Amino acid sequence: MTTATAPNTRFGLWPIAAAGLVLALAILFAALGRHAGIGTVHLPAAKAATSIDLRFEDREGSIRVLSASDDSLLLTVPPGEGGFMRGVMRGLARDRKMRGIGPDQPFRLERRVNGMLILHDTATGREIALGSFGPTNLEAFSQLLHNKEGSS
Repeated sequence: MTTATAPNTRFGLWPIAAAGLVLALAILFAALGRHAGIGTVHLPAAKAATSIDLRFEDREGSIRVLSASDDSLLLTVPPGEGGFMRGVMRGLARDRKMRGIGPDQPFRLERRVNGMLILHDTATGREIALGSFGPTNLEAFSQLLHNKEGSS
């Protein structure tokens, strides 16, 4: 009976040490690059061209959108309409409720100089870029800025 001998699969110390050194240097350089901002893109924060602070009230199935500065009515969304606006506001209200924040602080709707429309929750700091949901959904909020500009 013959016994087969296993091939020598043992590595020497130097190849393993060299591989470990290369791995450690790669991790070190990646961490330094991230810390120093090397290889990253930094865009300046876009400033608001126009904005309005809003409050949303739920009234027997309809939503009343008020200017937070003077409580003037900007828009009433009838029951069964405005699904996108309802969904966005429901998500933001849920976030506030989980954090124990009430409805007193306004939401800020901003059109930035780069044209983006942003809904900012002043209570939580959360921002939603409304343009990423398509032009029809964008118009649901964009009309609030038009209403403000028309009443000014």
